[in-house]
Amino acid sequence: MLKFSYVPTSIRLLAIDIDGTLLDPASQISPANLEALRRARESGVEIVLVTGRRYRFALPIARELGCDLWLISSNGAVIRSTGGETFFRDLMPVSRARHICAAMLEFRSSTVITFDVDEEGALVVESVAGFDPGIQRWMEKNAAHIRTVVPLEDALVADPIQVAFAGSLERMARVEARLQDSGLDGHITVLRTRYPARDLCFVDVLNGGCSKGHALERWARHRGLEPRQVMAIGDNYNDVEMLEFAGVPVIMGNAAEDLKQNGWAITRSNDQDGVAAALEEFLR
Repeated sequence: MLKFSYVPTSIRLLAIDIDGTLLDPASQISPANLEALRRARESGVEIVLVTGRRYRFALPIARELGCDLWLISSNGAVIRSTGGETFFRDLMPVSRARHICAAMLEFRSSTVITFDVDEEGALVVESVAGFDPGIQRWMEKNAAHIRTVVPLEDALVADPIQVAFAGSLERMARVEARLQDSGLDGHITVLRTRYPARDLCFVDVLNGGCSKGHALERWARHRGLEPRQVMAIGDNYNDVEMLEFAGVPVIMGNAAEDLKQNGWAITRSNDQDGVAAALEEFLR
């Protein structure tokens, strides 16, 4: 059972991560989670999905909830409704993206550039063959939107959402170390999402100051809400800023152990309807 230090009776906004949080290990939304979200909406709570996925890849999940809502996608870079209305975008300047590509030549085979378009070219790589086996399922799901460009810099004719890297835990640790030496400290945000059981990690490089937390703060302010009126549920390292902003932060039971040491309420894991358990405590 979740325990809060106070009774969160004033929650008006619920921010939920998708992968590892709302979705179970089979990438499905459980009936219990759907029912809990329905009851939350009926009680007057606004639901916003906050995800590392790009908007188009997150949209089918949002539509499963059966209502119009807003998505904070690409780790905070884009805020857009399920109806396609854009509230905010925080894109990376082309010059900065070129700097990253030049500094990360060693990891070119693990690099993906993301653009805010709904067509082939939303994701640009130099080759689909160079990625680790753990990323192949993601590549297959996004195949219709992937374009191959050699060299990658030739695709940088417009500001991208992000430059990202994907691969094994060990390789991505080296990516993070190299980014620290890129000379861009303060001009970029580096966020990682780790899946140790799959030996898979995503390292997303976004414009400086861009994160789930900053985007959620911007949306809450737009709605006239204070942090104490915001509840957030997440499971991974890219959720930290969002959980730090929310007045009622909840970490999933399947999260890494070090993330459970921040004093946040801990709910069940994503294979045990953790979102529903957290909302049951709040609604009760």
